[in-house]
Amino acid sequence: MLDVTIARFLYLEYPQFDEGRMTKVLAHVRSRIACANVAEELEFARRLRTQGEAMDAEEVKSLSANVKVQAAALEAALGALFLEHSLEPIAPAIVDAFSGQIEFALHNSFDAKTELMELLGKEGRKAAYQVLEADGPPHDRTFICAVQVDGEQLGSGTGKTKKDAEQEAAREALGKLRS
Repeated sequence: MLDVTIARFLYLEYPQFDEGRMTKVLAHVRSRIACANVAEELEFARRLRTQGEAMDAEEVKSLSANVKVQAAALEAALGALFLEHSLEPIAPAIVDAFSGQIEFALHNSFDAKTELMELLGKEGRKAAYQVLEADGPPHDRTFICAVQVDGEQLGSGTGKTKKDAEQEAAREALGKLRS
């Protein structure tokens, strides 16, 4: 439902976009990080904490600060609104809530892994990602990942998800390749 709403908005507002550009913007807007950012703007963490009175306070605090939980809670709330009201009445509010993420995606390059893949692909080369370390409890892990090109480690990154750590590693690799 989030995909349909944002895709329709992009199609109507930016008819000049080709499929690739629209897909990149949509991929960012529906990403876990973007959803968590919107959840934060809407104060979902605070709302989750006030609703979790039956649970241990530290566990509620930890869960409500978790990016995955915030994103999932937002998606669940959007799904509930859709079931209750259908898409048309809630679509403008969804676009409004995600407007900051849409603007960011329109003006920034945010997918370093794709950029790296495209840059290397022009030369017939490929990147390989590897998890070097995963630390912490399952609900609050930190990952360290590396990216190798032609057997050489060109970047490493740290993140709360493997994808985030890989993105950071790809950004570092891009910086080295471009300098």
